[in-house]
Amino acid sequence: MARKIVITSGKGGVGKTTLTANLGIFLSALGARVVMIDVDFGLNNLDVVMGVENKIVYDVADVISGRCRAKQALVQDAGRKNLFVLPSAGLNCSSPVSGQQLKLIVESLAPLFDYVLIDCPAGLDVGFHRAAACAEEAIVVATPTLTSLRDADKTVSVLKSYRLESIGLVVNRVRGDLIMSDKMLLPKDIEELLKVNLLGVIPEEDAVFLSNVYLPKNSDAYKAYKMLAMNVHKSTGKIFDPTKKYSGFFGSIRRCIKRSV
Repeated sequence: MARKIVITSGKGGVGKTTLTANLGIFLSALGARVVMIDVDFGLNNLDVVMGVENKIVYDVADVISGRCRAKQALVQDAGRKNLFVLPSAGLNCSSPVSGQQLKLIVESLAPLFDYVLIDCPAGLDVGFHRAAACAEEAIVVATPTLTSLRDADKTVSVLKSYRLESIGLVVNRVRGDLIMSDKMLLPKDIEELLKVNLLGVIPEEDAVFLSNVYLPKNSDAYKAYKMLAMNVHKSTGKIFDPTKKYSGFFGSIRRCIKRSV
């Protein structure tokens, strides 16, 4: 039976969908069978990030209406046979989707996979509760900004009312040069602030912006996502250190170059 994990943030624009996609890719690289479900109705982007938007025949709305089975609506990733996307309904979704309907879809897919990753919409309204009610675990994505951390704290408080098996934290868009210059909070400090177990740290890097998914293997983001997937899959406890390349003599030169560009 699959582990059902909702990936949420509270605040929009923190890279939650990109993180969902990359976590799915790296978990599938470990041999796990993964399905990613986009439950952001109307503002769905997971299919675009994964590059499968032109392969969609059915979506979640079609499954709910009975036009197809959940398995028929799955879109297989071109690069990995054990990775699938269940696309969300667009703005043309005429009828409201209940949490119970979504939960039935998740439960029908769970026996076929090792992981069900639920890409949650931003905010704490009905879309959030609909997604959280389908999950057994949660990953909260936050960036090292006051607005993101404030919203993440509220999100964690609400998630605790669901009595999930675990709530983990991923700090996204971290800049090691700013941490070394005491201009950005350490991920460990954020972990203590939110009182949630730190699962991973993803650095701010051009490779993520340019590629979204299927990152270059020599990039820091690739290494960070690999550590995150291993931590989720095998609880290795290894966290990417974004400050490492900014330490020492050559690191100080990198920090100066970073500040000047």
